[in-house]
Amino acid sequence: MGTVRENHSARDAGPGEHWLPAVASLTVGAGFFALWFWLLPRWLGFAMQPARWRWIGVVPSVLGFAVAARCVWDFGWTGHGTPAPFVPPRKLVVVGFYRYLRNPMYVGFMVGWVGLWVVFGQASREAIAVACAAALGVNLFVAGYEEPTLRRTFGAEYEEYCRNVRRWAPRRRPWKQ
Repeated sequence: MGTVRENHSARDAGPGEHWLPAVASLTVGAGFFALWFWLLPRWLGFAMQPARWRWIGVVPSVLGFAVAARCVWDFGWTGHGTPAPFVPPRKLVVVGFYRYLRNPMYVGFMVGWVGLWVVFGQASREAIAVACAAALGVNLFVAGYEEPTLRRTFGAEYEEYCRNVRRWAPRRRPWKQ
């Protein structure tokens, strides 16, 4: 994710220049998806409900997780890294959904999980409290770790990005550098 400008264009890159980081990013993303899909439904009390109207939740769920998956791809293909902090992108990722808001992966996950909650139902007070705490935790992580790290890593390029693209509310039109 950064201002690290390379001396060659994307057209001049070797085959591994894009594919290796993209596959690594998708592997990390798939692991993350699998972990959450395996753990969360049990402790959030997800259980199939017979009401047919609940299937409307499939739409935001699929769309939200598709946005998150595309963001994982962009981290690998464009940023030459992964969403994991231990193998971060080397270039600032400002393509795709990142042109509309700074955290589309988190928003995509949130929309996806809300859709699943509608499908599976049974939201308890405890589960809602945990979801609110998780949302607060993500916001604190973004503001307290991610953004300062990106400012140190990418400097003026990231500052310009922050001036033009909001953290959580999407723009109407994509930002053009």
